[in-house]
Amino acid sequence: MTESRSAIAPANDQIIHQVAELAAPPAEAYAYFTKPELLTAWLAAEAAVEPVVGGRYELFWDPADRENDSTIGCRITALAEAELLAFQWRSPRQFKTFANAADPLTHVVVTFAPVDTRTRVHLVHSGWRDRPEWEEARAWQARAWSFALKGLEGAATR
Repeated sequence: MTESRSAIAPANDQIIHQVAELAAPPAEAYAYFTKPELLTAWLAAEAAVEPVVGGRYELFWDPADRENDSTIGCRITALAEAELLAFQWRSPRQFKTFANAADPLTHVVVTFAPVDTRTRVHLVHSGWRDRPEWEEARAWQARAWSFALKGLEGAATR
């Protein structure tokens, strides 16, 4: 059996799953992922979000260079206000040659669960392929999400 010549390797079962606890109700926690002015408080320098299925989910870490280090072209794939948000994801420049050419792109699902007066946010990032460069990208993204979610916990307590 010969190896496929496709540049797109099959997805493997490696995911990123992280949890944050926010001192906010689910509707407010959800807003931190859907309102540009709140996204820029913890995740990106600029955001363009249309909170409807098929709407834009574009985050820019360097607005002067919109083609790199951004989620330009990404779309929301599912949402239920204050409960769930799912969207496509693009990788930063060091992984863009393979990760951003993948079909489908990696995918993020965020759920918002009330716990007393707080919200438990579960983030699952899937779609990582089974190649060494993909594992490097997944490990990098796991560290980035960990850092970002700590920032979210801080932003949501203000």
